[in-house]
Amino acid sequence: MIATLVALALIFSQLSLLAFGGGNTILPEMQRQVVDVHHWMPASEFSALFALAQAAPGPNMMVVTLVGWHVAGWAGVLVTSIAKFGPSSLVTALALHAWERFKDRPWRSIAQKGLVPVTAGLVAASALLIARASNTSWLAWNITGVCAALAFTTRIHPLWLLAAGSVIGLVGLSLF
Repeated sequence: MIATLVALALIFSQLSLLAFGGGNTILPEMQRQVVDVHHWMPASEFSALFALAQAAPGPNMMVVTLVGWHVAGWAGVLVTSIAKFGPSSLVTALALHAWERFKDRPWRSIAQKGLVPVTAGLVAASALLIARASNTSWLAWNITGVCAALAFTTRIHPLWLLAAGSVIGLVGLSLF
């Protein structure tokens, strides 16, 4: 049990420092570590925990806490939560101080503009990872594609897209 908790602490503290542009940017590496490297759960279960975390109120990185719970119970919850949120919070506090100090420097604006595509790519990789683990049929892939296209091209609220996709999936699965 101690070895598992140490492994969780190492994984999530490293992920904490890599979560550049938001927590979802580390999902591919989190999934790789939890599913492929340590075999703590199958990809489908990781995807289900991620979906549960997104549906629950609170921070969008509740998946960290759920993974900790699944792997090591209450001790896992404590270790993964502190490991994921502690280091990045400390770095953020230090970076905000420096960011404000250099707010009038021209390189700051250039750095901000350069980080946008990096963050977008990391989020896209996370979305693809979750889609691969969740979509098990051509119908699911089509629903995902249509919902993604609508999310990018319209101002429809994502919850409406989620509800419509769910209904279409349920009706479609019962027909086939």
